[in-house]
Amino acid sequence: MNQLAPGAASLYLPAFPWGVAIREFSGACVNTIAFGRGAGGRTTVPARPMAASPSRPGKAATSLRPPRPEVFSLEALFVSTLVVAIAEIGDKTQLLAIVLACRFRKPLPIIAGILVATLANHALAALAGYWLSSLLNGTWFKVAVALGFLAMAAWALIPDKADDGAGERSSRFGVFGATVISFFLVEMGDKTQVATAALAARFHTVALVAVGTTIGMMLANVPAVLLGEKAVQIVPLRYVRWATAAIFAVLGSLALAKALGWIG
Repeated sequence: MNQLAPGAASLYLPAFPWGVAIREFSGACVNTIAFGRGAGGRTTVPARPMAASPSRPGKAATSLRPPRPEVFSLEALFVSTLVVAIAEIGDKTQLLAIVLACRFRKPLPIIAGILVATLANHALAALAGYWLSSLLNGTWFKVAVALGFLAMAAWALIPDKADDGAGERSSRFGVFGATVISFFLVEMGDKTQVATAALAARFHTVALVAVGTTIGMMLANVPAVLLGEKAVQIVPLRYVRWATAAIFAVLGSLALAKALGWIG
């Protein structure tokens, strides 16, 4: 193993796939990179001296850094639950839940199927949004997310229609299987799935957003399954769509103002 001169510094690269750990020392020094296993647990290889940071004299500077860690925020859970619970009312997946309830008249396996399908679908959507926010963590990406919320506000005003054939095509798998398959497929590309990805990118968390949006879906769909067609007659869907559009518009406006530095 190479011997270091007195006052030397080392740059260690642990075997982590997500980033690089950096140790810095002041003063004139020769940097070495340590990796693998050798005598004493590390093998050292000489590296070029690191350039001094203009803002911190004598300190080494580098642009390598790991992606932002996942954030634990109850705000993400509450906002995700509220947004999706309102957006799901009158959505095509809720209309599908009503069709399945009227067709099979077995609420428990239908509710269980909706839960499984939503967890799987929204976990993938949240993971995609989280990954994009880690990969593209810049001002323009934040602006794109904000514009996505504003586009969702316009999308929320468009009435949905149920896919009546979805339950028919999957009925041979039983009530639970038919619900899981049809609900998962109909949810693909739906505004609640897109909203899940956008929320994960906005709050930079997978678990809380996926759990929150799933809770919101269940809050909207469980009464729909239990009440059947009466569920959509309780609250006028026109007002629900306007409320959903208003929520997405507020989220988009706040995200845009924050991305452009207008608010802290």
